[in-house]
Amino acid sequence: MVRASGLRGYPALMRSLGFDPVPLLSRYHMAEASLERDDALISLRSATHLLEASAEVTGCGDFGLRLSTHQSVDVLGPVSIVLRNAPTVRDAVNDVIRYLFVHSPGIVVSLNERDPIMKDTVAMSIDIRLSGSVAMRQNCDLCLADAHNFMRLFAGDKYELRAVSIPHEPIVSHAVYERFFGARLLDEPASATLHIARETFAADVHGANATLRQIAEDYLFRNFGAAQGSTSDRVRQLLRQTLGTSSNDKSSIAALLALHPRTLQRRLAEEGTSFEILKDEVRKALALHYLRNTRLAVGQISLMLGFPAQSALSRACRQWYSLTPSDVRGGQCDVSVCEGEAKG
Repeated sequence: MVRASGLRGYPALMRSLGFDPVPLLSRYHMAEASLERDDALISLRSATHLLEASAEVTGCGDFGLRLSTHQSVDVLGPVSIVLRNAPTVRDAVNDVIRYLFVHSPGIVVSLNERDPIMKDTVAMSIDIRLSGSVAMRQNCDLCLADAHNFMRLFAGDKYELRAVSIPHEPIVSHAVYERFFGARLLDEPASATLHIARETFAADVHGANATLRQIAEDYLFRNFGAAQGSTSDRVRQLLRQTLGTSSNDKSSIAALLALHPRTLQRRLAEEGTSFEILKDEVRKALALHYLRNTRLAVGQISLMLGFPAQSALSRACRQWYSLTPSDVRGGQCDVSVCEGEAKG
């Protein structure tokens, strides 16, 4: 899966080229409205197919490069706050490697300090991990272009890109790539790689705030854990992102984890829990947060938590806290006690 922010700017780009984005989005089971929710999850495979089809329909072989001009580091959501506040460019890249799974576990960034192709450079490579034979030219170009733009943002005038490698035959001329990246496109196909001068990584990130970085890292740890967390941790993460949508039942969550529902059930049982218990825990914690820290209407909170009606949230609050939602919001439940109960 990938956050919907990965396709930010897609409808606008299609319309600027004179094409309606809706038919292609529908073909790959996406709604334009879903792309407006940056934290919504969409299929990485479907997004990859969409970009390939869009390049073909529009006749723009550089569709992925063009889409990157509609994006910024903010497509990475909370991860972007950590990156913007890293002390150095190297720290920012290490944070990308550490936290990119929050955006998509199927997109992986790596560094090779001894670039096998060029001297005095570090190879920053991007790998899109999809099983089977999938054309990934446009998504590959998009990811590489985004990485280039992010590095330019972090390093400023200290950014020195020496060359670029792509894993496919160029669809457009070398000149198009070289004009975009401002560096030579190497002739031999290789992994999607930016060959960057070693000195770039020592550059300071302008305006970095250590306190803000720590707050953002704490948020990522609390809400997403580690990339290789337990099955229950990963289920909790997906439930937080899908509550209130049609994709938060056991079968849908199992599909997001590429597991059969029975396999998911067995793994959770081995960890001493169940899907139903985890869903109730996540709802309980989010209900407390929304009631105590926002002014959202109780009916709206009910919908966000995936309850069929406001009365269902009222029943749940009575079960959790022996209070109504209004009582919880009004402070009749001691915060420390409620939070302890909300954590299960």
